[in-house]
Amino acid sequence: MQFVEYPDREMMMLDLADTLTGELADCLRRHDSATFCVPGGTTPGPIFDVMSEQALDWSRVAVLLNDERWVDEDSPRSNTALLRKRLLISKASEAMLIPLFKAGAAPEDAMEELAAGLDGHLPISVLLLGMGADMHTASLFPGADNLDAALSDGAPRVMPMRADGAGETRITLTAPVLNDAMSKHIVITGPEKRAAFERAMHLPPAEAPVRAVAQGATIHWAE
Repeated sequence: MQFVEYPDREMMMLDLADTLTGELADCLRRHDSATFCVPGGTTPGPIFDVMSEQALDWSRVAVLLNDERWVDEDSPRSNTALLRKRLLISKASEAMLIPLFKAGAAPEDAMEELAAGLDGHLPISVLLLGMGADMHTASLFPGADNLDAALSDGAPRVMPMRADGAGETRITLTAPVLNDAMSKHIVITGPEKRAAFERAMHLPPAEAPVRAVAQGATIHWAE
């Protein structure tokens, strides 16, 4: 695990966008395609803004969310909608989006179909994760109903997740899928989250799920 500290958030976002783009380009030089797995929320927006303009062969890139809220795309809470507005535009509009939501279905009823949608796109080539102040990452929340199963070595690719701090029901990639990524990055901002991450490294994954995926990752932090 490597910890990289930046003097400010703008520099971190620019540098990280350059790093991720470079890793995707390197993957495409060696393989026919690449899978880019990203978080939702507001933190990665500036990274997406920069990456969407990069001269990458986006037609060979599949974009996949770490997790999704079980809401329609017209909801302001939809991570998919955020991707369409911030990443899958301009040059990156040629990328393929792999869905983690199915309209009109209950989460449990859609798991098999959504998991099958990952066929041919795993392992993840380049993974970007975020982290909450509660030490959750993706939708692996402390105290979530399916957390133990999602952290286990035998976990399926995707699982529904419900937790007090999650709001809506979520669907999340599980720890084995995240840990199989060829390159892992975690982006965090602010002193509260830095303290939470440092605390997480001394707690079991059931209490601090980010610890389950931190090994081998590069941690990017700016105040």
